[in-house]
Amino acid sequence: MLTSINTLDGTQRSNIERVNVAIVGSGFSGTGLAIQLKRSGEESFVVLERESSLGGTWRDNHYPGAACDVQSHLYSYSFKPNPNWSRVYARQPEILDYLRHSAESEGVDKHMRFDSEVLDAQWIEESNEWYIHTARADYLARILVTASGHLSDPKYPNIRGIDDFKGGKFHSARWDHETPLEGKRIGVIGTGASAIQIIPEVAQIARKLTVFQRSAPYVVPREDREYTSGEKNMFARVPETAEKIRRDLFWGSEARFPQRRGIQSFISRVESLALDHLASQIEDPELRAKLTPDYAVGCKRVLISNSYFPTYLRDNVKLETSGIDHITANSVVMVNGMEHELDALIVSTGFETSDLPISYRIRGTRGRLADHWAGGEQAYACSTVNGFPNLFIMNGPNSGLGVGSIIFVIESQISYILGAIDHLQQNGETRIEVTAEAEADFAAMIDRKAEGTVWLEGGCKSWYVDPRNGRLSTIWPDFMSRFRDVNGVFRPEAYEIRSLAQQPA
Repeated sequence: MLTSINTLDGTQRSNIERVNVAIVGSGFSGTGLAIQLKRSGEESFVVLERESSLGGTWRDNHYPGAACDVQSHLYSYSFKPNPNWSRVYARQPEILDYLRHSAESEGVDKHMRFDSEVLDAQWIEESNEWYIHTARADYLARILVTASGHLSDPKYPNIRGIDDFKGGKFHSARWDHETPLEGKRIGVIGTGASAIQIIPEVAQIARKLTVFQRSAPYVVPREDREYTSGEKNMFARVPETAEKIRRDLFWGSEARFPQRRGIQSFISRVESLALDHLASQIEDPELRAKLTPDYAVGCKRVLISNSYFPTYLRDNVKLETSGIDHITANSVVMVNGMEHELDALIVSTGFETSDLPISYRIRGTRGRLADHWAGGEQAYACSTVNGFPNLFIMNGPNSGLGVGSIIFVIESQISYILGAIDHLQQNGETRIEVTAEAEADFAAMIDRKAEGTVWLEGGCKSWYVDPRNGRLSTIWPDFMSRFRDVNGVFRPEAYEIRSLAQQPA
């Protein structure tokens, strides 16, 4: 349905499409929600995607060696099993194909609007709906869901002179395949989850590779292999076998959560696994010391790789740990004065996780979401915020995991959102807003659960903690199963819910 509206700035806009639900983002969250909306019988929804194709993180991260660090049968929709995963840990092209096939086979690709970056979204109190202005068209939606996630906007380090570098320079999440790397002097800034996959690949083609490390990661063995044709046939013919693998992987992940609670026996077990892995691959004591973390295991993400450490045994690879002072047009200069001349610089320093860019484009009854979150992010049930009616946030505050599969969280949030929508429809209501008290109580509960965890007391600096207030704002500080219990079932008592007819005078 097309309509017209006067926006808050007085601009008249016409030919606006009205829908029941608008979803921002077409990664696992947005696509999964779209599939379940479609299955429930809902047809009035759109998925607004700023790029020209779906895929989110797995569309954007196409660097050499890109692969998942969660096992394939767990890193996929429980309602869309795939018996044909080629290996235990799927690689980027296969995951992207799975996501595309999921959307196409369920018919939700027809609801996707590409090249439609959300420029502004404002709540219209008079009609109880969101007006959404995108790069291509405008929409009015009863429900707005942001599914852009924490890992969508690359973050560059605050290093003096980084903009002055004249060689090939790009972020790992925006890999430039046109920049020549073979036979070149290459630098990589960062040693996180993406970097440890990139470094072994780039080392094979570089004349010289210099890795600039701020802190060493804990790395454990990657127990990967290809599935045989017989196994894949069995998964297809007897789906229960794949379901059992998924269950076993899930509870195996759950069993590792006590490590994050600082329970020494659990910490010692994974610490020994990681340090033994390092010792078995690096004999040189000086190099091993550089690659040994100086914080509690689990404080940062524990990584998996069999090829990362051996890369430093290559003659063309150097690990630099003295710290970067500044960058020039053609080099990186360390704090000790050493200068590394480079032809290309790969930045692998993560994403904007504590200050979500989409929050600057959403305006509720109290102004911008970014301003509301100026002192730090928080949300009730990890998905709703007081002052922002009919808005649901997927992969928002405290929805990340230190261990396990984010798909479990995504499916929990899908259930929560569908429950809220169903409640509105069943009761003929049009406006839902979490109370300030419920949101504050929920945030206090998160703080209590976060006390004593390695994320706050493990001696490291990570993107899990908001630098503005020191709170654990990204990670869920409890078991995954508890996340679903608390945040996967909609409970109306935390909300003010009413219809247009019940609007206050």
